[in-house]
Amino acid sequence: MKVEPFLVEQFMNTYEHKAELNIAETCVNPFTLKEFLMLVGQEDFFEQLKEMKLNYGFIEGSPSLLKGLASLYDHMKPENVITAGGAIGANFLVFYSLVEPGDTVISIFPTYQQLYSVAKSFGAKVKLLRLREDNKWLPDINDLSELVDDKTKLIVINNPHNPTGSLIDTNLLKEICAVAEEADAYLLCDESYRGLYVNPDDFVPSAVDLSDKAIATGSFSKAFSLTGLRLGWIAAQKELIEECMHHRDYTTISNDVIADALASLALKHTDRIFKRNLKIIRTNHRILSRWIKDESLIDWVPPEAGTCAFLRYRMNISSRDLCIRLLREKGVFLVPSFCFGMKRHLRIGYGCKTETLERGLSSFKAFLRTCPV
Repeated sequence: MKVEPFLVEQFMNTYEHKAELNIAETCVNPFTLKEFLMLVGQEDFFEQLKEMKLNYGFIEGSPSLLKGLASLYDHMKPENVITAGGAIGANFLVFYSLVEPGDTVISIFPTYQQLYSVAKSFGAKVKLLRLREDNKWLPDINDLSELVDDKTKLIVINNPHNPTGSLIDTNLLKEICAVAEEADAYLLCDESYRGLYVNPDDFVPSAVDLSDKAIATGSFSKAFSLTGLRLGWIAAQKELIEECMHHRDYTTISNDVIADALASLALKHTDRIFKRNLKIIRTNHRILSRWIKDESLIDWVPPEAGTCAFLRYRMNISSRDLCIRLLREKGVFLVPSFCFGMKRHLRIGYGCKTETLERGLSSFKAFLRTCPV
């Protein structure tokens, strides 16, 4: 089975550890273990774990973890959820369980490359639903309908969206669900950034609370700031979860029992975690907005949710060369748009420490004065 190079992961793996100021990362500033346990009032957590047996634990995820995950949805129960190795493991398991050679898979583009390249590697015919900047990086429902054929097995979206930060609202999400239902296709919605709204008045339900054909994947890496747990999940109708379990037997026995315990603890304190993380992204979004308003060489469609934005630049240099030069000359790390199959854009992450963002933007501004226009 041939797979295409995973451009964004390869680029980040090559360069991010060389950065002094990483403003490319998409997680909300990850907790230290001490910070997390203090926030949730469980500083003695590891004392309590000393008697834990380091066996395989619960294959699907512990009862407390599944109950906590189900509580994130309106219509899901613990039997509607299964854990995986991060959202990347959850998405892969969905593709592995559903996609067969000859199926049609429709995926938004640009997006996290896994969401279209894995299906292609399994022999699917992948059609790209291209998002446009002049449509605020949102799917066009007419374009989607035209891509559907009688072999469409799966429609894939990402909400909130990586790399642009666009947010599919409830009405548009319902329309997308309706297209999937009409085609008797599944809808996979990667919801890794769900809950991270720039505007406090915004809210969008999970796709699985709108349609029985929807599948939602999530992660503790982004909105929960527990990246190092490498823990994600799938939420869907029970029949789909059972199918995923059959396939999961060949890839994973269980997840880390200590990660399971920490994740279960986090789900009991989602209000505290989101209060902390929403303050970070909203503060940093304001800082980034002011910076772009004053920078003539950079423009954007302002992100509405998540932790990242797609910056358009007005310079005569490739995105790859720009990012490598910026890193070498200023120690600032951004992701070039060639990693997403696009030109003249950069992905910036604004979930980092506010000081890191401010210093990174200051150095980036100085760098921009040296680039050919």
